[in-house]
Amino acid sequence: MFFDTFTLETVALGEVRLRVRHGGHGPPVLLLHGHPRTHATWHRVAPLLAARFTVICPDLRGYGRSSKPAPGPGHAAYAKRAMAADMQALMDTLGHDRYAVVGHDRGAYVAFRLAMDQPGRVSRLAVLDAVPIGDALARCDAHFATRWWHWFFYAQPERPEQAILADPLAWYRAAEQAAQMDTPAYADFVEAIRDPATVSAMLADYRAGLGVDRAHDDADRAAGRRLACPVLALWAGRDDLAELHGDVLAVWRRWADEVQGGSLDCGHHLAEERPQELAEALLAFLDPGAAPPPARP
Repeated sequence: MFFDTFTLETVALGEVRLRVRHGGHGPPVLLLHGHPRTHATWHRVAPLLAARFTVICPDLRGYGRSSKPAPGPGHAAYAKRAMAADMQALMDTLGHDRYAVVGHDRGAYVAFRLAMDQPGRVSRLAVLDAVPIGDALARCDAHFATRWWHWFFYAQPERPEQAILADPLAWYRAAEQAAQMDTPAYADFVEAIRDPATVSAMLADYRAGLGVDRAHDDADRAAGRRLACPVLALWAGRDDLAELHGDVLAVWRRWADEVQGGSLDCGHHLAEERPQELAEALLAFLDPGAAPPPARP
């Protein structure tokens, strides 16, 4: 069942209100989705973790049904630091002082920034199909720009909105992805990509990525700041992260002393394509003594 036993609510956090789904019992773990998904991307994984963890799945600011503040100068309202501050405020509001964080795609950048900015609060960090933005851009060459052209197109003013909103379902290849999601998750995804305000906010996330987010990563690197918690890096074997960046674990070892991980045999959306394997890998990392979760019917 779709997030069976989970609570769905909207949580007010100063300038933003976040749609949040949470449930389960045990130590808290925060799951952060990527682009162009909502928290519903975790619909097959969150219930498998909920027997051992209190699982919190928000829509990031700008995404889904969460608030969409104006980007402001330099798109700073969509900096990963601002998004990470939302997550810290959310966890404070829900009463969680220390917690693990799992992020996929754009959510991995938020999770990374949260762990960097709040080292005393984040116990473990899992990043899915991502390396830090600063590292990705530092390695950028013609091959990267060809494969991840959308990073640079999305940074342009106005034209990305025009192109996407002309036919959102075609742009995001919704028909091809329907089989990956249960019906409620697919409906949530379609609602999000059809909303002009959501599309503009998601693009502001990318625009911040090439400016303020890279500056924050580069400043941390120059100052020698590193992650204080263990890191699990997982990536899609059928996607191009390893092709573009080589040894993914080596990239993350530049930021952390304790790094483990590997690839899953799937495409980009690990939580939808390989939920059982992903849940098992997360449980082994978050709770090494835990038994594997029961197979999903």
